[in-house]
Amino acid sequence: MSVDTPHRIVLLRHAKADWPQVSDHDRPLAERGRAEAPEAGRRLAASGFDLGLALCSSAVRTRETWKLAVQELPHRPRTVYEERMYEASLGELIALVNETPDDVADLLLIGHNPGMHAMADALAGGAEGDALARMNRSGFPTCAIAVLTFDGPWKSVEHGAATLTDFWTPHH
Repeated sequence: MSVDTPHRIVLLRHAKADWPQVSDHDRPLAERGRAEAPEAGRRLAASGFDLGLALCSSAVRTRETWKLAVQELPHRPRTVYEERMYEASLGELIALVNETPDDVADLLLIGHNPGMHAMADALAGGAEGDALARMNRSGFPTCAIAVLTFDGPWKSVEHGAATLTDFWTPHH
């Protein structure tokens, strides 16, 4: 793959979680979340991404979301359960993207708000159609997917370097 090939960053917020008496890190998916996660997986499968790597927060709700979503994909990308994605700041998320190996075409991040929304907002120097308006109107709900495209190596990803090409939310 040449460095001129457009890369995509796909941001997936975890599905709807429950609020049992456990630590935030250990919260499981709610029933609605278990229904939404495969829907997100089908959306990812239909979009034809060449997902070379999935970075998933180590939290229970993100791992459960990914386990359900990935079953809908034609092949499972290499998956790293990344402690740094849990409660990650925008700067930490961008640093993770900058570390991505150059042979990865499209990168999937399975994480949390406010980080996923902040990341999509910060990287989007522009947007196609009404994607940005829809994202900002919805506030990046659970199981939402934002797709950003950019040219150049992963280490060049920074504020405003990408275009928001799609924003999707599950139907309730």
